[in-house]
Amino acid sequence: MKLRDLEYLVAVDEERHFHKAAERCFVSQPTLSGQLKKLEDELGVMLVERTRRQVAMTDVGAAVAQQARIILAEVKAVKEIVQSFDDPMAGELHVGLIPTLAPYLLPRIMPGIRAQYPKLKLWLHEYQTSVLLEQLRRAELDFLILALPVDTDEFTEIHLFNEPFQLAVPKDEELAQQPMIALAELSKREMLLLEEGHCLRGQALDVCFMAGATENVGFHASSLETLRQMVAEGMGITLMPELAIPSRQSETDTIRYLPFTDPRPSRQIGMLYRKGSYRKETFIKLQLLIQNEMDEKENGTENNYPFS
Repeated sequence: MKLRDLEYLVAVDEERHFHKAAERCFVSQPTLSGQLKKLEDELGVMLVERTRRQVAMTDVGAAVAQQARIILAEVKAVKEIVQSFDDPMAGELHVGLIPTLAPYLLPRIMPGIRAQYPKLKLWLHEYQTSVLLEQLRRAELDFLILALPVDTDEFTEIHLFNEPFQLAVPKDEELAQQPMIALAELSKREMLLLEEGHCLRGQALDVCFMAGATENVGFHASSLETLRQMVAEGMGITLMPELAIPSRQSETDTIRYLPFTDPRPSRQIGMLYRKGSYRKETFIKLQLLIQNEMDEKENGTENNYPFS
């Protein structure tokens, strides 16, 4: 029995589709199907029911897949132990990020990570919070960078920084003439928001509630960039996380970004990892580096990183 075969079985159990499971495991469908058949022959049981329309797990197949997850997680833990003793800032890590953060945070922190820890290889995965949490739970990801808090106590949280919101308005909107805005000025206004599944939607709804604003129920965006385009077309106003705001603006820009007066609405960004992980030292060092990067960018200075 090979560990790779157990990975194939878990993928089929979760995808319920041979082609999708093969893509996930970076192998061809015939290879995956053939290895699963060999595993069934070795165990002497049918693990997967194969029909033209669907893939279903047998009862024993589902039970074996669940045990396989435990085995794969323990193997990963063994590798983490070895890596933590050898060099905690080397090797591979799989990190998950939410879509409203990844495109804006990564360009700011990745150059520093590569310079400070050149032997550390990060595989980046972008999904909504619920998917990331499940993949972290299954040990498919090593840690997450997302908005905190999350509704679970099974992981360890590390605070990174607070990210303020600004109000994005069309340039011909009356509010666009102001240098700043107070939350109370949003009272009875409609806000464009993201669709269900994005944690930023819930945070924006909280801000709307505090300000007495409402959401535009006729439109929900799938991404921040879609929201930005809607504002640029004069279709409404929205909240924009500060990292997503361009560093420079010109008079020709169709959007104005207004900072809020105190108390400024914001979201907390942090890291999440499995309790008891042997890569804790790695995560702590990455925390400090990210916080330093964000402080340097905020203060408009640069840091020259020595190679370790």
